[in-house]
Amino acid sequence: MPIVRRVPDSLMIVAQVGFSVVGAWLTHIDIREHRLPNRILAPTTACLLLLCGASTAFGGSAEALVRAIAGAAILGSAYLALWAGSRGGLGGGDVKLAVPIGILLAWDGWLALVAGSALAFVVGGLWAIGVLATGRGTRDSRIPFGPCMVLGCLLGLCLT
Repeated sequence: MPIVRRVPDSLMIVAQVGFSVVGAWLTHIDIREHRLPNRILAPTTACLLLLCGASTAFGGSAEALVRAIAGAAILGSAYLALWAGSRGGLGGGDVKLAVPIGILLAWDGWLALVAGSALAFVVGGLWAIGVLATGRGTRDSRIPFGPCMVLGCLLGLCLT
């Protein structure tokens, strides 16, 4: 198989590993400070779009690029609606994090987008149960949701 044909798969791996590293960094920040900085989210989103576009340019599927952009719009819009209705329960950083997660998951496929998105809420629910069960918080305690989104994304990629 020619090297050029392997480039799209290699770029997907680079995107996944890169997101894992950035996701760990964002997780650390969100747990400590309850925020997800734009100075990290914006370049992450741009890099994922660039990698997806380069993958298409090197013979990857144009469908994957369109799906990634649609995934970003769908997940970003869903989180925006949740943010609008949550009365402060979901932060603006979570909405912005949904965009690169939507790109990465949808680039892999629609099943990955659905699984990774749903798993974020499963992880968040388990975390909340753990906080309550250990007495480290109450029903009114706030947990950072960014780490749940990152872990849900990575689990979704692993399972699909």
